[in-house]
Amino acid sequence: MTTTPMTAAARRLQRLREKLAEFEIDGALITNAENRRYLSGFSGSAGTLLITPTEAVIATDFRYYEQAGQQAAEYRLHKTIGPLAVWFGEMIGDMGGKRLGFEGGDVSFNSYRSYTKAVESLPEGRRPRLTATTGLVEGLRVYKDAEEMAALQAAIDLGDAANAHVQAVIAPGWTEKQVAWEIEKYIREHGGDGLSFPTIIAGGPHSALPHAQPRDYVLNEGDMVVIDMGCALNGYMSDLTRTVFIGKPDDKFRRAYDVVATAQRTAIETIEAGMTGEQAHMQAHAVIEAAGMGELFGHGLGHGIGMQVHEMPRVARTSPDVLRDGMVFSVEPGVYIPGWGGIRIEDLGVLENGKLRMLSKAPYWQE
Repeated sequence: MTTTPMTAAARRLQRLREKLAEFEIDGALITNAENRRYLSGFSGSAGTLLITPTEAVIATDFRYYEQAGQQAAEYRLHKTIGPLAVWFGEMIGDMGGKRLGFEGGDVSFNSYRSYTKAVESLPEGRRPRLTATTGLVEGLRVYKDAEEMAALQAAIDLGDAANAHVQAVIAPGWTEKQVAWEIEKYIREHGGDGLSFPTIIAGGPHSALPHAQPRDYVLNEGDMVVIDMGCALNGYMSDLTRTVFIGKPDDKFRRAYDVVATAQRTAIETIEAGMTGEQAHMQAHAVIEAAGMGELFGHGLGHGIGMQVHEMPRVARTSPDVLRDGMVFSVEPGVYIPGWGGIRIEDLGVLENGKLRMLSKAPYWQE
C-alpha cells in the first residue's frame, strides 16, 4: 500500500505542534505574515492562524477567503466579519483555561489590548490564558527544507543574473539611481516579484556609508561603486553585494579590496557547524584586524535569509546563535573609510555536512 507524501505545510504544521509543549502553550495564534505563509502556504496580507494539537484554523476576511481556501488546504477556513471581539471566540472554540500563545514580536500593544478585550468578552469558563512567545516559528524557519532551498536558489540565481548584467553595462555617466533602476528593471523583466530591499548603489566616497541610498550622483572614471541588492521571487529573498571599480584603481583600493576578499574567503573556508555567530564573525574580523583595518569593519559578518531578507541566525560579535546544518546566511565583510569610500563583498551560503556551500555565483570585480 502506498501512502501520499505529506505536503510542506503539513510537515511544518506537525513540527510546530511538537514545539507547543516546549513553549508551554496549548495553542498558538500566528499573525506574522511570513510565519503564516510558511506554515500554511497562504500569501495574503491579512489573516490569523490558530494551531492546537488537534485544530488548524485560518481566519481571514472576505477579500482573502477564497484565496485562503485555495492555498491553505491543511486548514479549516473561518471567515472574519466585524471586529476581533465578534469572531475571536468563534475561531478559538473551547479553550477555557488553556494557554494560548501569541507572537510577542509581531503583536502591537493596541492589538494585544484588542485580544485581551476579546478574551474578556467571553464567558469566564471559555477564556484562554494569553501568553507571549518569541521565536516559536522562527526557530523552525532557520532550518531550510528542500522546497525552501529550491526557492532560495531560484531567487539567488535571478539576483546573480541581475548583478552580472549591471556589472557588464555600468559606465561613466550613469547615475546611482539609474544603476538601481537597471537592476530592478532586470529583475521584473525576468520574472522576479520585486526587490527584497531597496537597492544600495554608492559611488566614490559615498560608499563609506554601509546603507547608502542611491542619488543623482553621476559615476565617474576612478569611482569605486558598492552594489548591494536582492530580489524577491515566490516568497523568498536573495541578497548580494559586489564592489566594482570604474577605470584603473590605485594601490589603496587594491589593498583594501584584497583585505576584504581575503577576509570573506577565510570565513567561507573556516566557518563550521557548531560555531557561534560570534566565532564565525571573528574568522573574518581577525583578517581585517591583522591588516590594521579592524576599526573600519563595524557591522556583523552576516545574517540568515529566507522568506525575509534578515532572519536567524545572527552572525556577528556577541551573537550566541549556534550555527547548524540547514542554516542559510550571508558572509559579508567590509571596510569603510570616511571621506574615501567603502568596500563590501557578500555571498550567501548554506551549512551542509558541517561546512559552508556557497549559493551565490555572480562575478567578482576583476581589474
